Amino acid sequence: MGSSDLLLAPSMLSADFGNLAEAVGEVAAEADWLHIDVMDAHFVPNLTVGPPVVASLRRHSGLFFDCHLMMSDPGSYLGAFRDAGADSVTVHVEVGGTGDLIAQARQLGLGIGVALNPDTPASRVEQFVDQVDLVLCMTVFPGFGGQSFMSEVMGKVAQVRRMIDEHGASVRLEVDGGIDVKTAPVATAAGATVLVSGSAIFGHDQPWLAAAAIRRAAQGGARAPVDS
Repeated sequence: MGSSDLLLAPSMLSADFGNLAEAVGEVAAEADWLHIDVMDAHFVPNLTVGPPVVASLRRHSGLFFDCHLMMSDPGSYLGAFRDAGADSVTVHVEVGGTGDLIAQARQLGLGIGVALNPDTPASRVEQFVDQVDLVLCMTVFPGFGGQSFMSEVMGKVAQVRRMIDEHGASVRLEVDGGIDVKTAPVATAAGATVLVSGSAIFGHDQPWLAAAAIRRAAQGGARAPVDS
């Protein structure tokens, strides 16, 4: 994987919800995508943002909006997220009805990804690899930010990487959870091409420097301290 193939997607889940537009501005120069976590307090035990917040963010940013729908019924909201300004939505295979959700997203003109929880086998996404733009391997159990990276998921990331390559599919492989300067190169070595990072970026008082440091580390560059 060439360094130019790597995308960094700061996760708004860890930003200050009282100043989201300002937070976007602080990372815009270092972000390829914005990752927006949507939780319904049903599929996961937490409740976050919905289409109105996505629409508000869209007024402040032209970045690619990567919306991760941790929802039991994402199909009922795909149109609303499209209308709010989402570029792509990612749905969990654990919810079921994945083929129908992919078709629905395509009909709406949305990019579409499929996500796997840490304990869900890679085989669950193989049939969809030729149909999606993105496969997301969670490196924490979804529902809360700030969790520790699960290195044991890297075997599955490598397995999905092989699966994508064997299919000759033009599919991004995303990891989300505990990504920082230490874990980013581990994830990219396993085959990840999109890194989602939340608390390691927005927990820093200069988040743009933290984002730049994670990108350098992922690309195999010097792992200089983010405050240098």
